[in-house]
Amino acid sequence: MSDTSLPVAVRIVEVGPRDGLQNEKTIIPAATKIELIDRLSATGLRTIEATSFVSPKWVPQLADAAEVFAGIAKKPGVAYPVLVPNLQGYERARAVGAREVAIFTAASEAFNRKNINASIDESIERFVPVLEQARADGVSVRGYVSTVLGCPYQGEVPVADVVRVARRLHELGCYEVSLGDTIGIGTPGKARAMLRAVTAEVPMDALAVHFHDTRGQALANILACLEEGVSVVDSAVSGTGGCPYAKGATGNVATEDVVYMLEGLGIATGIDLPALVETGLWLSAQLGRETGSRVARAGI
Repeated sequence: MSDTSLPVAVRIVEVGPRDGLQNEKTIIPAATKIELIDRLSATGLRTIEATSFVSPKWVPQLADAAEVFAGIAKKPGVAYPVLVPNLQGYERARAVGAREVAIFTAASEAFNRKNINASIDESIERFVPVLEQARADGVSVRGYVSTVLGCPYQGEVPVADVVRVARRLHELGCYEVSLGDTIGIGTPGKARAMLRAVTAEVPMDALAVHFHDTRGQALANILACLEEGVSVVDSAVSGTGGCPYAKGATGNVATEDVVYMLEGLGIATGIDLPALVETGLWLSAQLGRETGSRVARAGI
């Protein structure tokens, strides 16, 4: 365990409306997505990833990105970042008033090839004009690095590759880089070692962690990273999501479960847990299945 004490407060980045819903087979009405985001805004969350301006051909579920973003009630003090794959997506996002965007790549060459048909370096080159334009527009950019602890295609991902990609995104101007265990294969020791390696090149206050709960390790992995000093955690209400390219990959760790753990550790989140649980149960009803949150199933 690190000598670093646990953070006093943690900022949760709620990714449910985008990462959580993007792979749902049944198209969810825009009005439902808007209501979800508005409900989340009322829980005390300060960052809610609203949607993605990728091609509707690739992600049909988010073809209504402009309608959803325009329709949500923007709450003061809450950021509503949106994912963009390239300059065209960035321009679409800006056209409806987006003030923060996110870009994404992987630490695995094989995953990048399968996912976006580009090498890591090619994918990053696509983002250079986005970051340049964002800088000119005063728009914040967050970066995602997926497959940081393993890849469904190449297996092990060298930590050096994770470090290189995270450092590059930070150098290009991403104010924060989220390190994602896309297939939920990591364990606490590996998560801690990966984070330590990255922090040798990128400041801790510019890093976030993003764990999927495929093997039930997400909360343990988050705790290991909190002990190292990370203070930003991605999660999805009701544990929605999952990687369509990863066999057996379940959803993101449930925001409700993360908040419950953080509260138990005395770490402030500013989130109303009962309201969050209620929102997760509402979403599960809309999706026609049981919530993925263990806290919600236990009745808090």
